[in-house]
Amino acid sequence: MASRRRFLTKAAASGAVAAAAARPANAQAKAEKRVIFPSGKKPEKPPLFSGIVAFGNLVFIAGIGAHFEGDIKAHTKHVLDQIEERLKQAGSSMEKVLKCNVYLNDLKDYRAMNEVFLGRFGAEPPVRTTIAAPGGIPGNSLVEIDVIAYT
Repeated sequence: MASRRRFLTKAAASGAVAAAAARPANAQAKAEKRVIFPSGKKPEKPPLFSGIVAFGNLVFIAGIGAHFEGDIKAHTKHVLDQIEERLKQAGSSMEKVLKCNVYLNDLKDYRAMNEVFLGRFGAEPPVRTTIAAPGGIPGNSLVEIDVIAYT
């Protein structure tokens, strides 16, 4: 009877260890919201919105526009460069972007925006939604882009 109890205790313990090992490491830790500040330090006053937020292994980059004189190609390149920089700050990359939203000031810029966009996310680009924003983009940008990626 005692040997049978020892066998069952060892079997139960082995099963618990195997079950814990089978779970991904990140599933064992509770995911928490982390705000990443591009400047590297938290501002004194709360900002209107966060530019980079991570949750678990997901990274959310708020919409970025280009607020200078230029054409859609210059604006698109600038915005994509800024997104790439922020993704690196968060420990991700353009190749790890899952979802991309593109907001154009004018739909006539669709083709030229695509010329700059093509290839920036690697061989397997993210899913994407593109719209012409009624009323335009804040700050006179010709394009605004936001993304969701993983680390």
